[in-house]
Amino acid sequence: MDRKLTKLLVLILLIMGIGVVMTMTGRGGGNFYVLILALGGISMHEAAATGQLILVATATTAFLLFQKKRIIAWKMVFLIGPIVAAMAFIGGYCSKIITGRMLKFTFSGLLVVAAFLMLTKIYERQGVLKRKPGYWLLRSGQSEYLVNLWLALPVTIATGFAAGMVGVSGGSFLVPLMVLACGMPMQTAVGTSTAMVATTAAMGFAGHAINGDFNPHWALPLVAAAVIGGLIGGRLALKTKPSFLKKLFAYTTLAAAIFMALNAYFSN
Repeated sequence: MDRKLTKLLVLILLIMGIGVVMTMTGRGGGNFYVLILALGGISMHEAAATGQLILVATATTAFLLFQKKRIIAWKMVFLIGPIVAAMAFIGGYCSKIITGRMLKFTFSGLLVVAAFLMLTKIYERQGVLKRKPGYWLLRSGQSEYLVNLWLALPVTIATGFAAGMVGVSGGSFLVPLMVLACGMPMQTAVGTSTAMVATTAAMGFAGHAINGDFNPHWALPLVAAAVIGGLIGGRLALKTKPSFLKKLFAYTTLAAAIFMALNAYFSN
């Protein structure tokens, strides 16, 4: 078999597998995609562009599934989305004052925090939920929950800034934010995060495409594989217990944190 074709098939299988896990946990997974593509011999600029397009494809695919089941909290998308985007821009602009190696260590540390937060046991509120100052009563499907704006807004600002500074979509931080700070059910948080990841990734891909970093010969087969992974992951997420989704999110986040820390330690 041709060497290039063999490499492409291996990349397709890896991208599909990552797409399944990332979609199930409501994360972009851009750091995993770019790593796999770069190790596969694709240039970093093309890897970044292809990774962003894969994010758009997987997130959009899963988004359509989640929207069909009505587990996306659109009010949260419109509340958190613009704040995360604005703070991500500020974080990206301020990142120039920190070395690349320090950014990697910072990112690793934030991932560890996000992972352990997701392993925290949550006690659901009992009784009838009532509106009160600083709290937002939301309904999503069969669920009803109170969003503590006094906590959610500052954490959202910090999340957007951190995501922009380290150059990720923010899914690793958005899900813990919505589950812990907003009291949102896990499946709803995954669906809502997916909607925001799709938008963020689309903007990132547009920037790369304008610079001529898009290579359709590599990207299109990998995007097709990612779409299949997104479909599988989205359907599995709808059928999986929230407790398992939380653990899956936490452990894959810890794996990413360890890799990033090792990458920073051994980099020049």
